[in-house]
Amino acid sequence: MKSVFQRAATLLSTASVAAIGFAGIANADTLRLLTWGGYAPEDVVAMFEKETGHTVEVTLSNNEEMIAKLRATRGGGFDLAQPSQDRIAGPQAEFGIYKPIDLSKIDAGQFIGSMLEATKTNTTVDGEVYGVPHVWGTSGLVVDTAKAAGVKDYTDLCNADAAGKVSYRLKRPTLIGFGYAMGLDPFAAYGDEAAYKDIIDQVEAKLIDCKPNVKTYWGGGDELMGLLRSGEVVASMAWDTGGWKLNADNPDITFVAPASGALGWIDTFVLPAKGKSDAAAYDWINFVMRPEIAAKITDAAGNFTASKGADEFVSADLKARYQASFPPEAVDNIKWYPPVPAGLEMIEGAALDRVKAAN
Repeated sequence: MKSVFQRAATLLSTASVAAIGFAGIANADTLRLLTWGGYAPEDVVAMFEKETGHTVEVTLSNNEEMIAKLRATRGGGFDLAQPSQDRIAGPQAEFGIYKPIDLSKIDAGQFIGSMLEATKTNTTVDGEVYGVPHVWGTSGLVVDTAKAAGVKDYTDLCNADAAGKVSYRLKRPTLIGFGYAMGLDPFAAYGDEAAYKDIIDQVEAKLIDCKPNVKTYWGGGDELMGLLRSGEVVASMAWDTGGWKLNADNPDITFVAPASGALGWIDTFVLPAKGKSDAAAYDWINFVMRPEIAAKITDAAGNFTASKGADEFVSADLKARYQASFPPEAVDNIKWYPPVPAGLEMIEGAALDRVKAAN
């Protein structure tokens, strides 16, 4: 989603390296890592290599390129990759480009429990888990709390006291978010096209009723940031990092996790089907999920990780913003995007077109 680095195999602990000595280091393998920008910072790679004696080769990529590379080689060329969790079950079922995760080799205690369980569920194919979480982010509400204190959920954007000063995109997250705020469960209906259409029809009617409140439907982040800074918009659906950036300039504006749940994406760790250095991959996962190491990745990538307690190690300002937006109960309430079944995009697109055209 957001913002990839090198190759290592059988990773040795610091104690093992000390015990085995130079001969052990000489036999060290290389981890070939296919990842996003910022997820394997140079200082983290250097620390890992120094501690283990192994090397890391990083290739930067994005979801589309990752899947294309792994499809072209049937899961070869890399030992660890980091696609988003909604890009795992479908490609695995169709192309067989990943191998299952051996959960006994993952230090589960280092992960935020709700994120680990959600990712395991969303990446399970034929009873096997294919992904565990790494970097995550959300969309929810960015609110000028001095001018729109009553906006605490998506449907509050339709309140009379915010009339003419709200914004959101005419995109899937708006449909999903409003659905949850209306007491519906869009993701639970993903497997039932008729049920999903019924939910979207209800959300469509709500968004049409809400049109008088909308200053504009924003299209890009810079546009929205300008609207919020100028005061033309006092509340909007937007991403957490944008809200925190605005908060650095104006303490009244910040990201608010909606009462019905922020909408979350997760970039994962997966093992390519023909990877040669599984042991190194597991040790890299356990290394970068250490809270103090995970905080370095947050500083580099701009997003938090699924490492439990890592927020304690980030900068004081970012820590304060994160903890204000995401108390533990708000983290556990995040609605994580599952893979999108075929056919739903047409239902969503037609509804959004009707909302846009409505008077």
